[in-house]
Amino acid sequence: MHIEFLVEEPSAEVALRGFLPRILPARVSFAIRVFQGKQDLIKQLPKRLRAYPTWLPQNYGPNWYIVVLLDRDLADCHRLKDQLERIAAEKGLPTRTRPGTDGTYRVINRIVVEELESWFFGDRQALQRAFPQLKPNQLRGRSFTEPDAIRGGTWEKLARLLSRQYPRGMPKKEVAMLVSAHMTPSSNRSHSFQVFSQALTDLLVRHGIACE
Repeated sequence: MHIEFLVEEPSAEVALRGFLPRILPARVSFAIRVFQGKQDLIKQLPKRLRAYPTWLPQNYGPNWYIVVLLDRDLADCHRLKDQLERIAAEKGLPTRTRPGTDGTYRVINRIVVEELESWFFGDRQALQRAFPQLKPNQLRGRSFTEPDAIRGGTWEKLARLLSRQYPRGMPKKEVAMLVSAHMTPSSNRSHSFQVFSQALTDLLVRHGIACE
């Protein structure tokens, strides 16, 4: 089985490379395609989805899937998801949300609520291990128990949390690499992360692939 991940920024690629091996067994191959922001991904998505049904089977066989991952930011989550679903439908590709009549699908559209950094807040232990200088009282509160409920920018909130470590500004890729290296997918408190992780687990079950 092969999965193509389409993401909007380099830090998302870094994070996926950090924790995907804890979700996907080694026998499942994957590639991550990075775009220049959300709008660039949405703009190029129709062309990608038109080409993939020919290119992917030729290179990886019949068991291939596409996962589109976007930050919600300030957008309406349902409208953003519906936009992705309509693009897939226009290209004749069934999705996990709107499968074919036989129940099969090729595309999984997932929205990060509200930004990638909310997934880091969802794993308090990963943050602690990545940044042992953080004090226990800094890792308490609703942000860590309900990370998807953070409003006003999870990136900004994480930057404030790590301001002593990065007084000149938080490097998103570096933080993504450090935190994702310690993430435990099964215990992440972000609901949007669990929805994303469950979609991948369901694919493994669908193909009779056990986690290693």
